[in-house]
Amino acid sequence: MAELSYLSHARYGKDKVRVLRVVREGSWHHVVEYNVLALLEGDIDVSYTKADNSVVVATDSIKNITYYLAKVSPHILIPERFALHLGTHLVSKYSHIHKAFVTIEQLRWTRIPVESDGQIKPHAHSFYRDGDEKRVVTAEIDASAGKNKIVAKVTAGVNDLLILKSTGSAFTNFLRDEYTTLVEVDDRIFSTSVDLSYAFTQFDIPAPKDDKKLEFIIPKEEPGSIWDPKVPETARKVTLETFAEDDSASVQATLYKMAQKIVADNSGIQSVTYTLPNKHYVPVDMKYIGVDNMTPSKAEVFQPLAAPSGLISATISRK
Repeated sequence: MAELSYLSHARYGKDKVRVLRVVREGSWHHVVEYNVLALLEGDIDVSYTKADNSVVVATDSIKNITYYLAKVSPHILIPERFALHLGTHLVSKYSHIHKAFVTIEQLRWTRIPVESDGQIKPHAHSFYRDGDEKRVVTAEIDASAGKNKIVAKVTAGVNDLLILKSTGSAFTNFLRDEYTTLVEVDDRIFSTSVDLSYAFTQFDIPAPKDDKKLEFIIPKEEPGSIWDPKVPETARKVTLETFAEDDSASVQATLYKMAQKIVADNSGIQSVTYTLPNKHYVPVDMKYIGVDNMTPSKAEVFQPLAAPSGLISATISRK
């Protein structure tokens, strides 16, 4: 009987590789904590269709490579560069592997401030977790055109950045019909959990020239490019400052201003995507005891509502 199906796509790898790396510069230490996902594509069809495992780089090996590179890579402190180093090594080392997809989620560690000689200074080797926000990098490393013609695409950003402002936000003049019950407000709490991603222009990766394929060369750090280590912090700063200072007519309008500035400030970024769920805080009605807590200027006690919630998202792209 003729086969009625075929393998149209295959990708596999290792997920949830947890890495904490300490980089020592004398008594001054740096720490990074990553959750790593590394997936491979290539000439691996027979492992699915013929039960032939000879083409399979074991997922345990992918895990071990991740840990080894975390030890030896000079790029470990910058997740964009480490993701590219890992992916480049994987497609360069194995002749039948043509693409690698690496996602890195970086957890926050911040130096503990301590008093020293009458001044508050960051501690040399002690840190604290200062929030649930995560820095996220997704890299696609493509050697399909040849091991000496590697190209890459990177999307980076932050997830779960929780922000709130108690005024400076309104929502009025929206469409009203028979289903509308929402009251217009010219002053409200604006809170959201920011998911931000920005996509860089595709770029070339120099092929490693050493026998073990561990070399990874960083080109010139052009401002606003994938190689500019300041991009993540400036994008985060734009997000926070625009949110704080904008006299917001809507989540949509504030989102657009944030994204426009990130595109304008970084020549290597092609598009910016924000996903902003509403974190609703509803004033508690106290009319039953003669207290006005509903007038915007007098609303001071609010009830957080987890669901349902609005969800606003958009992508702003370079022309």
